[in-house]
Amino acid sequence: MDGLLIYLAFGLIMTFALVRHVRRFRARESAARAATRAAGLEADGPRGQHPHIDATWCIGCGGCLEVCPEGDVLALVGGKAAIVNGAKCIGHGLCAEACPVGAIEMVMAPPSVSADLPALSPEFETSVPNLFVVGELGGLALIKNAVNQGRECVDVIARRLPALRARPWATPVADVCIVGAGPGGLSASLRAIERNLRYVTLEQDEFGGTVAKYPRQKLVMTSPVEFPLHGRFRKLEVSKEDLLAFWHRIARRAGLVVRTGERVDQVRRDPDGAFTVITGKGTYRALTVILAIGRRGSPRKLGIPGEDLPKVMYSLLDAEAYTGHRILVVGGGDSAVEAAMGLAHQPGNRVTLSYRREAFSRLKERNARRIEEQVRQKKLEVLFESQPVEIREHEVVLEVRGERRVLPNDYVWVFAGGTPPNAFLESIGVRLGARDLTAEAGREALRVA
Repeated sequence: MDGLLIYLAFGLIMTFALVRHVRRFRARESAARAATRAAGLEADGPRGQHPHIDATWCIGCGGCLEVCPEGDVLALVGGKAAIVNGAKCIGHGLCAEACPVGAIEMVMAPPSVSADLPALSPEFETSVPNLFVVGELGGLALIKNAVNQGRECVDVIARRLPALRARPWATPVADVCIVGAGPGGLSASLRAIERNLRYVTLEQDEFGGTVAKYPRQKLVMTSPVEFPLHGRFRKLEVSKEDLLAFWHRIARRAGLVVRTGERVDQVRRDPDGAFTVITGKGTYRALTVILAIGRRGSPRKLGIPGEDLPKVMYSLLDAEAYTGHRILVVGGGDSAVEAAMGLAHQPGNRVTLSYRREAFSRLKERNARRIEEQVRQKKLEVLFESQPVEIREHEVVLEVRGERRVLPNDYVWVFAGGTPPNAFLESIGVRLGARDLTAEAGREALRVA
């Protein structure tokens, strides 16, 4: 009798634990499905590098969920890992590394959402022979990817150089002209020095490219990467300042020369096969060209009255330079949110963030948490379903849920993205169009493996 009672008690405990587990699992699955619907991703899916999960191999351990630094990108649905908030995914790849059975690989979004990208070979070559594209301009986000591509691209060029150098050239010519001194351009430049190539590196702004324009103390890298002339850079979290200082140290040690303040106006392929690169300060000849200029191009304008006033800006370098002002920030991405929070932190500032949608859907997890906390503490105001319709000298007119609202204003920052440099690419002869990026990523993964 006692033995029967023990078995009965044990069975009840197990049943209770199982029911609790099933309820918790169903709750998490319902939340995951709700997140998918809220993000509106069932049709489009993620728009960049993202994990592809093979459900036949996935064992539902949840390890990939725990390591993702962007929060609820992944969830368990039906006992299998699934993407439920792809808009937040920026392609870290930690989920693929954490999967114990190899059920996850990093791929690119379908070609239907990347139709305006340059056509590239597996060696990053465009439709113009010996003209290469690396980094974000080729469709791959993240600093580590740009660094890897810049390094590998120069290796491709180095293999071709013996045949290229053998031709008779009428004028002195560099082996490679690298346009852009961001992560991809700097990596390519350092690799060129390492491989003893004759190079020229041009940057329209300053050393560091787009990274130099990020807000102060912005985290820009979250995974290790291999830098030419240095080796493995193992820090897991790197701020903008630390990364720029690291690049400057390598550049000084390597004797790297970057011609800053030189905007490239024209690139043409000459009849002899070499390239002529024309800037506002000079003309350069090179056997090959690497474009590492990113996809931001010119800032996208709002197209409203008053946008040409001097108080309207499109990037924020130092929030501490602005105190005691009435500020409007326009946008709903990470750049806009980070700028708004940085400005709201300064003494005396009154900051309003205007976003045209009803909720944030593309933020990194840490930014989503931070702005929610700042709104709760009334450090800044967020106006959803709003957009500016006119900017005046001392105020700005917003349309908020169909109603006009006038706010006193000293400065406006607009973060509406940028216009990709497609016209520049087409002027060179680079072919743009739909690319099966998923297949390309699969071939690249196979090649690396």
